[in-house]
Amino acid sequence: MLTLIYFGKNFGMSSNLRSLCSMTGMGKKIPFFDWDWKSQRWNLVVVAGAMLGGFVATHYLQNSSNVNLNPTTVERLASWQIDAPNGKLLPDALFATDQLTPKNMSILLIGGLLVGFGSRYAGGCTSGHAISGLSNFQLPSLKAVIGFFVGGLIMAHFILPFLLN
Repeated sequence: MLTLIYFGKNFGMSSNLRSLCSMTGMGKKIPFFDWDWKSQRWNLVVVAGAMLGGFVATHYLQNSSNVNLNPTTVERLASWQIDAPNGKLLPDALFATDQLTPKNMSILLIGGLLVGFGSRYAGGCTSGHAISGLSNFQLPSLKAVIGFFVGGLIMAHFILPFLLN
């Protein structure tokens, strides 16, 4: 982070979606994507590193990253017919390929669209605001991070239980 700040760069993942769309030529059809994506090539390396890190963690560090959940959380998951992850990072009841029902696919698709819209509306994603924006003492990033946190609490405590019942 210090290196990025030193060179005047801002960290964020959602801006890479604009770069990828611009690379595919979408700028010819949609003016928002008509911009110099080559100036952001360094940020695409960050995405590649995140993907490589995820691959390494999943395939080589999984045994050492045992997930210990609070017993209350395990009970609440059980009330929704979701088994505890038991050493995995994600529960099979939600993320296994045989669980790709129309309802689950709809939740993932709508959730993805809302996250994409939200990151564009907020002027950046959670990582950009929380890491880069807060480290630069930006008040809009503080407001955005508070909004992300409150939204996450509302989702976890009110909307998700409704969707899973």
